[in-house]
Amino acid sequence: MKDPKKYMNPYYAGFLLGLVVIVSFYLTGRGLGASGAVKSGVVAVVEVVAPEHAAESEYYGPYLQEHKESPLKAWLVFLLGGVFIGGTVSGAYSNRLGIKIDHGPKIGTLLRVFTAIIGGILFGFGAQLGRGCTSGAALSGMSVLSSAGFVTMIAIFGTGFVVAYFFRKLWI
Repeated sequence: MKDPKKYMNPYYAGFLLGLVVIVSFYLTGRGLGASGAVKSGVVAVVEVVAPEHAAESEYYGPYLQEHKESPLKAWLVFLLGGVFIGGTVSGAYSNRLGIKIDHGPKIGTLLRVFTAIIGGILFGFGAQLGRGCTSGAALSGMSVLSSAGFVTMIAIFGTGFVVAYFFRKLWI
């Protein structure tokens, strides 16, 4: 195996991410976002399990009309797949591929996994309420100088700092 590589310079990585956003706008006419891929997956599962409900639902019906062939053929599904494959290849190349659960000395593995799952559910709920995930709202919004994008990014980081204050004792 290769020796572990250093992480990419964050400024360079940010610059490359900016180029990816520009290419995304050029090729698709929209920015980046991952929650749409999850929504496509949920709609596809509901369509298989309860097709009549999916077709008649105010939530699933319009989405199915928009994606007549299959919700899984939405470009965001391929984007999320590419992120997973790219992350796996990068992890394997830098000798960092594996499963690891980080937690502080005052929190056990089970509680860490539980809080991560709860956080993921809250994130998904918030992404649905906000009509998009943080990358879509903040990254793509800010790239087109949307005031909502800047407000979203400030709210994301501000909330993170406030919440971190209350949970920091679990990690120290």
